Amino acid sequence: TWQIPRPPKNLIQELLSYDGLTPTISDVLDSLGISGAIPGSILKPVIPGKKIAGPAITLKYIPEEITPAQAFHEKAKAKLADRDAYALTEPGDVVVIDGGAKGEVSAMGGLSTLVAKKYGLAGNIVDCGVRDIQDIRNLDYPVWSRGQTPISGKFRLAAWEINGQVVCAGIPVSPGDLVVADDSGVVIVPQRFIKQVIQQ
Repeated sequence: TWQIPRPPKNLIQELLSYDGLTPTISDVLDSLGISGAIPGSILKPVIPGKKIAGPAITLKYIPEEITPAQAFHEKAKAKLADRDAYALTEPGDVVVIDGGAKGEVSAMGGLSTLVAKKYGLAGNIVDCGVRDIQDIRNLDYPVWSRGQTPISGKFRLAAWEINGQVVCAGIPVSPGDLVVADDSGVVIVPQRFIKQVIQQ
């Protein structure tokens, strides 16, 4: 069940050569009556000047029920699943994390970035906060997030589902949808429209 259809690599390379990447695709989606664009003011690039395109692998978090202090006290196990999601990826994939739009809590940091980079991922789109900003920049790994925060997601977030449909800043994202992001923002192209959108 983990095999998701992925657009051909040459299509993605062609796409990345375009100027005005997300605005152009946003316009094409408008013409098809699909809302798929997320402004860069909502999901901001941690490293300006990056552009990525690739198929989505999704991860959904829900709020953890116990407090961080309780969890530390009880030596509870953290319920983050970024590594599990990365293990299902292929190089060039984009991991989309639905953290419930909580910009103040981190869903990824330096270690997570290191692992993502090792897997050869194109980048991460995080509808949640991220931390260890300097590490992300030093690793030169493209990330778009709702917020930058020192607050850990450990004992605050619990993994709910990997590769189900998620909602990212109000836009539904399914595994295999095409994720495109640059300084203007993020655009999600539903899988069945990918060829049509790229051919426009």
